[in-house]
Amino acid sequence: MLILLPPSEGKTAPTTGEPVDPAALWLPKLATARRRVLRRLVAMSRRTSARAVAESLESLGLSAGQRSELARNAALETAPAAPAAEVYRGVLYEALDVATLAPQARAWVDGRAVVFSGLWGVVRLTDRIPAYRCSAGVTLPGIGALTPYWRTALAGALPDDGPVLDLRSGAYAAMAAPGPRAVALRVLHERTVDGEPRRSVVSHFNKATKGRLVRALAEAGAAPDSVDALLTALRDLKYTVEERPVAAGRSRQADVVVREL
Repeated sequence: MLILLPPSEGKTAPTTGEPVDPAALWLPKLATARRRVLRRLVAMSRRTSARAVAESLESLGLSAGQRSELARNAALETAPAAPAAEVYRGVLYEALDVATLAPQARAWVDGRAVVFSGLWGVVRLTDRIPAYRCSAGVTLPGIGALTPYWRTALAGALPDDGPVLDLRSGAYAAMAAPGPRAVALRVLHERTVDGEPRRSVVSHFNKATKGRLVRALAEAGAAPDSVDALLTALRDLKYTVEERPVAAGRSRQADVVVREL
């Protein structure tokens, strides 16, 4: 079983540790592709003219008040690195809270969860990385848009030996399509309005629910051998899961419906 996670925009910068080694990350065959993105991102972030700085901020989706992120990117090749689980600190990762898992549950997560990244392609939670700012939606000089770049680099790279729980969205989901062996989950909030049930996607709680869901699977030691078994495991954990129809050959789609946020 493989669990595909998005990264978090907010990150905790390690203060100690050796710099990242792109070849030591999960799927070392991606080392060349990783180094290319790293070099281009660092070079772009080191430019100092007012015009170049403004262009770099715009490329990375940053405001003028976030210029310090450019300085962080400029030092990525020598910056301290730490396990990705300690670097990513967004809502999903706070809900997952791997640091408080029992050893067996932590090993379960470490062996199954991988994080998609505009800079690294994909990493395990145990892989050592520095804090960075580079989403999959970024376009870098000399490379172009990162989503199609990684789609090409990741083609055929992911293991094909079990069900896949896809918790990504947007550009990260477009980086790789695992096909019918995967189920992509969407979280919907159901509430009653004027006596009628209404459902909506709520971003913050969508991420928190996904983190709690992975934690619950880890604590249960779930070992599904198919998408059907995976959906059954989620229902056994008291999640309301409703599958949606999709075209043949595509990843299956399902909604997790929550009534309390």
